[in-house]
Amino acid sequence: MIDVVALGELLIDFTCAATDADGYPTMVAHPGGAPANFLAALTKFGAKTAMLGKVGNDTFGKLLTATLQKAGIETGGLVTADDVFTTLAFVTLDETGNREFAFSRKPGADTCLTFEEVNLRLIDEAKALHFGTLSLTDEPARSATRQAVAYAKAAGKLITFDPNLRKPLWKDLDTAREQILWGLTQADVVKISEEEVEFLWGLDAEAGGAYLLEHFDVKLVFVTCGPDGCRFRNANAKGHVPGLTGLRVVDTTGAGDIFGGSAVWKLLQTGKQPGDLNEAELREIVTFACTSAGLSTTCPGGISSVPAYEDVLKRMEVV
Repeated sequence: MIDVVALGELLIDFTCAATDADGYPTMVAHPGGAPANFLAALTKFGAKTAMLGKVGNDTFGKLLTATLQKAGIETGGLVTADDVFTTLAFVTLDETGNREFAFSRKPGADTCLTFEEVNLRLIDEAKALHFGTLSLTDEPARSATRQAVAYAKAAGKLITFDPNLRKPLWKDLDTAREQILWGLTQADVVKISEEEVEFLWGLDAEAGGAYLLEHFDVKLVFVTCGPDGCRFRNANAKGHVPGLTGLRVVDTTGAGDIFGGSAVWKLLQTGKQPGDLNEAELREIVTFACTSAGLSTTCPGGISSVPAYEDVLKRMEVV
């Protein structure tokens, strides 16, 4: 039995290691992609996971496949393409220290996944299907994602969703908003950032979580607020868990994904439906996820930065 299968992008994150006198960055390659980072956290903590996606038949595609296998993520749903390259993402910092993204994806292999290439057996075996919006930016991956989600919902699987908005990847922001809203109509559990809540409705994190529960059939919402932690809400309870302090932050890439994977792992451990959890259970889930995500920022990369379970527990004891 598979705990969680994720559909979406598997790519290389190039992050800035240094900048020369003329402003040109020296880039370091790390394996990434939001669904892969999400699964890496689940797998690190003992879950059985699988990836549905597409990479190029190139050096980076082969490296990424090997990285997932080494991490313990099932790759039977990973398709290799001969006609397109593996997607590359370039992450730099602006003058205020905020991340800026640029993508080599015209098209990238991840956007070329068709529904016929989706390994439905892995969905059949899974308790939950996770997806984001990077697979909704272009066809045929958009249709493949929609059909896979419909297939999973018809089979009664738990559906988890993270918008993971990357504005440069969308032809226009109206389409981005439309696709995110569609994703929200499909999900049981949503991990969304305060920036994405503001983008969709012009609301803050607290009001955005309430809006989601009121207007969508979502059972559990996590609104992440960067270093300020996370606001959580279901029909029974709501609350806020602060982020970690005193960290030497090296790279925040993938932290939100690692939060999501950590939270879903803890959710599955309860054996309860997301809408049935009480405040104490939700607070434990979010505290664990905030700690895991916070610790991940002290190391570079996404997949490679998931902390050990023992380190998360040790930090939680300190807090």
